[in-house]
This record gives sequence, structure tokens and C-alpha cells, in this order.
Amino acid sequence: MWKILRPEPHRPLLPKEKIDPTYKRLRWQVFFGIFIGYAGYYLVRKNFTMAMPELQELGFDKGMLGVALSANAIAYGISKFIMGGVSDRSSARKFLPLGLFLSATATLIAGTSLGISSIVSMFILQFLIGWFQGMGWPPCGRVMTHWFSHNERGTWMSFWNCAHNVGGSLVGPMAAAGAVWFGSWQAGTFFFPACVAYCIVIVALILIRDTPQSCGLPPVEEYRNDYPPNYSEKFEKEFTAKEIFFQYVLNNKTLWFIAIANAFIYMIRYGVLDWAPTYLDEVKGYDIKSVGWAYFAYEFAAIPGTIVCGWLSDKVFSGRRAMTTMIYMALVAVFIFIYWQFSNSPAMDIFCLIAIGFLIYGPVMLIGVHALDLAPKKAAGTAAGLTGFFGYFFGTAILSNIALGYILEHLGWNANFIVLLVGCALAILFTSFTYKEEQYLVKNKTK
Repeated sequence: MWKILRPEPHRPLLPKEKIDPTYKRLRWQVFFGIFIGYAGYYLVRKNFTMAMPELQELGFDKGMLGVALSANAIAYGISKFIMGGVSDRSSARKFLPLGLFLSATATLIAGTSLGISSIVSMFILQFLIGWFQGMGWPPCGRVMTHWFSHNERGTWMSFWNCAHNVGGSLVGPMAAAGAVWFGSWQAGTFFFPACVAYCIVIVALILIRDTPQSCGLPPVEEYRNDYPPNYSEKFEKEFTAKEIFFQYVLNNKTLWFIAIANAFIYMIRYGVLDWAPTYLDEVKGYDIKSVGWAYFAYEFAAIPGTIVCGWLSDKVFSGRRAMTTMIYMALVAVFIFIYWQFSNSPAMDIFCLIAIGFLIYGPVMLIGVHALDLAPKKAAGTAAGLTGFFGYFFGTAILSNIALGYILEHLGWNANFIVLLVGCALAILFTSFTYKEEQYLVKNKTK
């Protein structure tokens, strides 16, 4: 591993009277650092989709552009797992900005004549962008597990998780503004967001700190007197790659269950989101303006839904992530069924999409929290990376994009909704397999 990325060494403890005010200040500081930093990742993630209409005018067909786009999701799913392992043995303060810098650079190149010269160049650059994007979530998970303790983590992460909604929502307006200001669609779609991302790299470097111990502070468990039941002092020491992968992640049966559940959760997330414009156009006869507002409603309903979900998991269910996830997924199934069978007006369609968006993003966030709870904090990035790999590679690329595409082509919309409902049931089933282990952990904590 590069020496520059190594975790920052522990410093001697600060004087006792300085610990509390320093901890309070730095917790807010690192939170804003990873929030702004992760939002920056979304400025340079899916810019290619905004450019696809222009690329079609240059002679590229939809099928080949779709192939190029798929490289992003495939690389991201793999990278989130692999780079999660690297992140667990790296300083979050350096690792997150590095990934954002590389993502911005690849995005900048993607807008040049070289980047749009062929499908091959587009595929390669989308793969690189997806790979560098996999460096964003794991260091945020490392920061969360080191600076925020078990009984508060769901709430803090629910607020942090809104960063991707904030960043993603800015891509469209930035593309429009950049095209006007700089006179070309490449500038608006690629160059302008990349330059803003470079600025965010500097902000992240200034705000983020690696661990409390690197700032002369005690572990957060000691500071808040909030020790998880499986806590050990050895978890404060950095692990080897072998220990992370084989002792704490790949050998963790419960973690595999939530990873499989995550595949079905992501299938539903993108199965509804990605196919909503086509469904509303073909079946409901909506125009592009109405489709756009429905799409907007689905995405922005995620923000309050995610926050409520995190709060419920902490305050109502006392850290029981599985129970919260199962309740949310059951409600998702109810509203998918209503959307399919009983929605017969534009207002009802938008209401159903708002309800599904409100509900589905909670489990998306909570699976990540659950993964962090199930592994030592020095293996947090790898644990979350495993669930992310299943979500993006199997849930998004294989199930949502490819499988649902063929189902719609050959079996129609009724079959599509049946598959989505089955996906809800399977997500609940595999999450339920973790309930017993989670009950054991929570009960031991309360003794």
C-alpha cells in the first residue's frame, strides 16, 4: 500500500478538559466533510446519461451507448468491495479526496474529443469512473464507525445518506448552466461538474479527520460509553487484509444474508426508478413534463424517508436494523401493488411513486448501517463493500437492468410488477435470517 494512504498514527490523549469540546467540534466537522465530499462524488458519476441525447445526434445508437453505460455500474459494484478493503487500511482523510480527484479527472477526459471518439473509449472511461466512484462510500463508513457510536449511527447515517440526493440533483442544473456559460454541451455536462468536484476535493481534505485517536481523542465507544456487545480493544488496531477479508467479512454468515437481501432491495429501487418513465409513457400516456415531475418526486421523497428510517432504527427499535428494514419493505410491497392495480390518475401515480421513494431508500441506507454494525470498525469499508457489490452488480446491473428489460420485452408489465413483489418478499426473507443474531447482540448490549 502507498505510504501516503496509511492510517494516521494515534496521538497522545489531549488534556481531559479539552476532550469533550474537541470531540463535539470534530464530530460535526468530519460529518460535514464526508457529506460534502460524498455529494461531490455524485457530481461526476452519471454525467454520461446527460450526454447520451447529444451522442445519439453524433451517430451513436442507444444499444451501444447502453453497453458503455453498463460499465459504470459493473465497475462500481466490484470496486466498492475491493476498494473497501483498501479503504479499511487507509486514512479516510486522504482516501475519499483521492477517489473524487480521480473521478473528476476521468469525467473531464470523458468530455474531450478523445472521450467521445468511440464506444470503446466511452466504455473504458465509464469503467474507470465507476471504479473510482467505489472509493467514496467505504471511507465514509470508516469515518462513521470511528466517530459515531452504535446507538446513534442510524440517525447520523440517515442524514449523511442524503448527500447523494443533493449531489445527484445538481447534475441537471449544472449541465444546463454550464452549457449556457461556456457555450458547449461538453462543458456543461463534463467540464463544469469536474471543476466543481476539484474544489470539493480541497474542502474534504480540510474537514475530514481519520480517527479520533489520530486527533488525541479516545475511541468513540469510550467517549459516549456506548460499547457494542461484540466490542474488543483489539478492534482499535489496524487489521491485515487477510484478517479483514477472511476473518471478519467473508466468514460472516449474517453479512452474506444482508448482502443477498440488498440485491433484491436494489432491484426494486432501480426497477421502479429506471422503468418509471417508460411505464408512465407507454401505459399511462404521460408527456415528458409529467414523467419528469414523477421522477423528481420519487427521488426527493427519499430524503425524509431515509431520515425517518434511521431515527426509527435507533430510537424506536433500539438498533434493530433488520426489523426496521422488514417493515419498510413490507410497506414498499403494498404501494407497488397499489401503483400496479389501483392507481388510475396522475395524482395517484405520483402519490404511489412518492410513497415508494420515501420507503425504499430507508432500507438502502439501513443495509449499509447493518453491515457496519456486524463487522469491527476496522473492517467497515469491506463489510459495506460486500453488500454494495451485491446491490449494484446483481441487483442493479443483472436483475434491474438486464432481467427486467427482457421480462418487459417478452412478458409485459404485469410480469414486471409480479417480479418486483417477489423481490420485496425475498428481501424480507433474507433480512429475517439476520433477526435472531441481531436480537442476541441487542440483548447482550442492554445487560
